[in-house]
Amino acid sequence: MALEMKKNSSGLSKSCILIIVVASVERFAYKGVASNLLSYLTHHVKMSTSSAAKSVSTWSGVTSMLPLASAILADSYWDRYSTITVSSLLYIMGFVGLTSWALLCAWMPTSSLFLPLCLISLGQGGYNPSLQAFGADQLDAEDERSKEKSMFFQWWYFGICSGSLLGNSIMSYIQDTFGWGLGFAIPTCAMAVSVACFLCASRFYVHKIPDRPTESIVRAAKLAVAKFRSRSLISLKNDAVELELQAKPLGSSSDCTGGDVADEPPGVAKTILRLLPIWTMLLMFAVIFQQPLTFFTKQGMMMKHSIGQRRIVIPPAMLQSAITMSIILIMPLYDKLIIPFLHLLTGKEKGISVLQRIGIGMCLSVVAMVVAAVVESKRIRILQQSGGGRHEDPLQLESQLSIFWLLPQYILLGISDVFTVVGMQEFFYTEVPATMRTIGIALYLSVFGFGSFLSALLISVLEFFSNANGKNQSWFSDDIREARLDSYYWFLASSSAISFLAFAYLCRHYSNMN
Repeated sequence: MALEMKKNSSGLSKSCILIIVVASVERFAYKGVASNLLSYLTHHVKMSTSSAAKSVSTWSGVTSMLPLASAILADSYWDRYSTITVSSLLYIMGFVGLTSWALLCAWMPTSSLFLPLCLISLGQGGYNPSLQAFGADQLDAEDERSKEKSMFFQWWYFGICSGSLLGNSIMSYIQDTFGWGLGFAIPTCAMAVSVACFLCASRFYVHKIPDRPTESIVRAAKLAVAKFRSRSLISLKNDAVELELQAKPLGSSSDCTGGDVADEPPGVAKTILRLLPIWTMLLMFAVIFQQPLTFFTKQGMMMKHSIGQRRIVIPPAMLQSAITMSIILIMPLYDKLIIPFLHLLTGKEKGISVLQRIGIGMCLSVVAMVVAAVVESKRIRILQQSGGGRHEDPLQLESQLSIFWLLPQYILLGISDVFTVVGMQEFFYTEVPATMRTIGIALYLSVFGFGSFLSALLISVLEFFSNANGKNQSWFSDDIREARLDSYYWFLASSSAISFLAFAYLCRHYSNMN
């Protein structure tokens, strides 16, 4: 039996805090590899930019989608602790393989690089949703929508954002300065140490082993057979001997058929279908979630990004840290300032419901895209006024708009994450039966996987139609004089606004989320 770990002043048990720390280290390790993988493939593996970008995008999308499949297996056949243990071994094997490949790349075929990357994807697919669901299992609150539950998901997101910030900033510098072998070895060691700490604390955890969904299906089938037999026996009143022989099994089944059938948890397919409308409306938020990694960075490359007399160059990708910094700064204030303020307005203990929290974040993401479109329109206007719009004139970035004009859209997306992403985690966790908690977390993660694929599809479709006039003026042209990212941003803002309206309408069918 697990030993009990006392709660600290934050309201979370020490086992919860340990799991949050383990999750933040996992994000440090993963982001330490993923954030600079494009650079590794282009400069070290010598892949073309387009091939490397497609490889990274595909790997990222598949990695985000795998938790949905692995979670079904975890909730149906394994317990969460066993899933974490096995998947963490795959995860570490992937990191070790990637580090070995970086050290021995001169003797390794390029195709073999994707084996350790696949192991990392498989490991993360089982590790992330199981670890988060296992962490929430440590809470002893009977009310699944308690304030303690919300606090756990909040600090969970704070932890993974802190790990992501360190992975994005520190590891990119080490990899570019000291080499890729060391740059991949550090995340490997960090991941191995965190898994070892997690396993050493096993006796302190609360191990919840609920009924499997498959067992529920089998039990429901048995109850249906019992009910059919009972009806047949009632129709055969003349056969008293048979009635007497069947009395005992009927008595043991009648208790279930009377009331327990209605209490049977829904199956996996029915649960997913019930959440599918909300899941679908969140896809546009996931598409916007992809912009800082792609077109926000390109937008910064087309602007003045040097400061001071010494022309200190600011890498456009560095502004992505503004999102994580916003989350880290806003998250602690959410409980101390935002919740009390909303409590005064609404009278609710948590201030707002989970779905309202998601909706506020969706609105902020729409505002972020409107700001991005306005800034891009201003950049194009300054480019044309300075004479840089003519192809025969050399482009002078020093006369262009400063890159710091992009900070508001990054900060707005960071604040929207505090509302929507944390709300999504809590929604998909609490809206599924206890037997399917890992599936609920995987549904949340799969939103960003499908969003990644949808983003790529939208780019292809919009590029086709923007080129349809025969002038070869794509919205995403490599020539900054022809690119019209402002049109793309307006399209995303409009589509996301429509998704929000549909989301608000669908929320009426999930009114139990208070």
